[in-house]
Amino acid sequence: MAKYEISLPAMGEGIIEATVTKLLKREGDSVEEEDPIMEIATDKVDSEIPAPVSGVIAKILFEEGDVPKVGDIVAIITTDGENIDDSDKSSKSEEAPVENKEPEITLAPVVSVENDSISTKTESGNFISPLVRTIAKAENITNEELNSIVGSGEAKRITKKDILQYIEDRKIVKVAEAVNTPVATAPKTSTATHKSYTGQNVEIIEMDRMRKLISHHMTNSLQVSAHVTSFIDVDVTPIVQWRDKVKGDFLKKHNQKLTYTPIFVEAVTKAIHDYPLINVSVDGDKIIRKNFVNIGMATALPNGNLIVPVIKDANEKNLIGLSKSVNNLAKRARVNGLKPDEIQGSTFTITNLGAFGSTTGTPIINQPEVAILAIGAIKKKPAVIETPQGDTIGIRHIMVLSLSYDHRVVDGGLGGMFLKRVAENLENFDTTQLF
Repeated sequence: MAKYEISLPAMGEGIIEATVTKLLKREGDSVEEEDPIMEIATDKVDSEIPAPVSGVIAKILFEEGDVPKVGDIVAIITTDGENIDDSDKSSKSEEAPVENKEPEITLAPVVSVENDSISTKTESGNFISPLVRTIAKAENITNEELNSIVGSGEAKRITKKDILQYIEDRKIVKVAEAVNTPVATAPKTSTATHKSYTGQNVEIIEMDRMRKLISHHMTNSLQVSAHVTSFIDVDVTPIVQWRDKVKGDFLKKHNQKLTYTPIFVEAVTKAIHDYPLINVSVDGDKIIRKNFVNIGMATALPNGNLIVPVIKDANEKNLIGLSKSVNNLAKRARVNGLKPDEIQGSTFTITNLGAFGSTTGTPIINQPEVAILAIGAIKKKPAVIETPQGDTIGIRHIMVLSLSYDHRVVDGGLGGMFLKRVAENLENFDTTQLF
């Protein structure tokens, strides 16, 4: 009998587990190769686990709501439909108790007696993972404190990031209390009951999982980074005219639409080459300079949420390669077809406000990066044109670039010079290119 064990795959750096959000197949169901078996969700992305071969689902080892770890066997397929012995269920991350088994004796850190027992669930019924319970015990966090933490995971489950953030906030508050200094704490999620008032209709909309993650990510970024935003006007008239001229031939030759985004990405990668200290992250008192350029591309989804697919090694691609990457990632992002690795590892992010008609904005930095560029809508405007014969007024295609940067490590000089270089790269774009 051919038996295939399907494990929870590795899904990127720092991801050690996922939540089973939906079972698409049940035991006894027939499957074809690449048929999705279950949907899973991490703190970063939703995904599916496909069948590696055609056959019959013999065992499903995790139910909806369970949280397997990377490497755990989640399902078993047989090619002839025979049953699998129930002992295979031992593949779950926690073994069932065995009678008459001698207990293992282990040494563990000593913790306070009153905190020796951490509940496996919060008062609201959310599961508390063994990792979170271990951290809570080590840090002497009580069950009451755990119940006060608003989790950012699936169904408000407390994640490792949540409890570590709570520990950090608690330290800040204790230090402030010791010196009798008021401290601004993170806003808590309101639990007040909303009512419909006279003459008004109020609809309560529960945030979906992705919106909760976006909310947490954006709020955290404002708390971590000292945001400053600079603006600059860019005359992109030559680019607009060039694109209108070549986009038809580009589509015929490369089977790719030529949008403005790859042009903007190219201008940014060239500017990063000239000002590499924009392409960094902060780790405590250390600045981590990246010797690679991965461009995050903020993309709006049909449901109103936002995701940031990443163009890896964007500085090594020409305009054709960038166009293929941009089109491919954007298309799959809108149908929830991105792999976890494709939304991680960005070193600089671009967001296109112009897609919605906005002329400018003040974007929030995508942590752990230190800068983000927002691109406004291209508008026809009267502008002063300098010529050897003197200044004149003409109609030009103008857009506004806005750069938000982390003033902890990027000063106004560096931020301003980088932004100016991006503008210069666009205004000096080579319009003699043919494809």
